[in-house]
Amino acid sequence: MTTLRFMLGVVETENLELIQLDVKMAFLDGDLKEEIYMEQPKGFVLSGQEHIVCRLRKSLYGLKQAPRQWYKKFDDFIQSVGCYKSDEDHCLFTKPTQDGSPILLIIYMDDMLLSVRHTGELAKLVRQLRLKFAMKDLGPARHILGMKISQNHNRIQLFLSQTDYIGRVLERFNMKTAKSTSTLLPINLLLSQQD
Repeated sequence: MTTLRFMLGVVETENLELIQLDVKMAFLDGDLKEEIYMEQPKGFVLSGQEHIVCRLRKSLYGLKQAPRQWYKKFDDFIQSVGCYKSDEDHCLFTKPTQDGSPILLIIYMDDMLLSVRHTGELAKLVRQLRLKFAMKDLGPARHILGMKISQNHNRIQLFLSQTDYIGRVLERFNMKTAKSTSTLLPINLLLSQQD
């Protein structure tokens, strides 16, 4: 979250474009390095061959290794096209551009946020990503990690809201009809769980 807040702060301060991409079936892109076997899926077991198991050649969703293998494949590829991984947060990548303002890329599982000053440089990187992975261009960022994002380029403003998330939490705990009130908190307030 700290890296995401950093990126959003840069986007607002520099009035950058912020787009979102979604990798389709990301975990299936990961290559397995070890031998992994699984029982035959229900409904696919042939009569007389119930003892046979399947050897996986690619990752599957639900496999412990799947997120790691997907990230490794993405990391290898994104660095091969000239991006640099942050030493502080391995989900943040930067790519220098001709005008000196870098492309910032944050990946969270199969979602990506990219920001840049000039969209021409960004389009080139997105084309390279699409050649390697099946992706869906979601356009300007609207939602990430339960937060709604809205950007006003004319006024150089970026807004974050968790209204939808809060509504789901209230509904989950049967508090949808509770009376709301505004509560201001200090900016640097650290909350901790008491035993």
